[in-house]
Amino acid sequence: MIPSRAFLKYTRVTHLYLGVFIAPALFFFAFTGALQTFSLHETTRGSSYKPPAWAMTLAQIHKKQTTVVPVRKLPPPEKGDKADRVAATPSAPVSAPAAGASVPAPASTPASKPHNAMPLKIFFLIVSIGLFLSTLSGLYMSYKYIHNKTLITVTLIAGIALPIILAMV
Repeated sequence: MIPSRAFLKYTRVTHLYLGVFIAPALFFFAFTGALQTFSLHETTRGSSYKPPAWAMTLAQIHKKQTTVVPVRKLPPPEKGDKADRVAATPSAPVSAPAAGASVPAPASTPASKPHNAMPLKIFFLIVSIGLFLSTLSGLYMSYKYIHNKTLITVTLIAGIALPIILAMV
């Protein structure tokens, strides 16, 4: 059995070096997650917003672990499908809706209030900022309180270089 003092020291050192190694990934995911929370990486239907290429590329790395951004095909022009045209002709018989088809609500039913996602988006932005600042303060403390700054720097550089190398493979 490991004495508690030795175990605590081992746990602290392991936490230190693992934290320094994954810090660059935490910075990356906190930043790109904040961008994606507000959909700054994609064009939305009916909007004139065109996201910058770097934001689209970073989001693609975040979501799919690749830098290849797929080309989005434009939807074909909306033409009523065959069922709509048949229902619109006066000579067509009226039939019951197919299973799973939506039936329009009666006009007297009040419309439900749409969900406002902005408070949750703001919360996740705060979480992203907190993760970013917490990671930054952890790096600061690792350099401030550890005497072997060379090993900390090598570990940090490895945490930056390894994902870049793996992305190129």
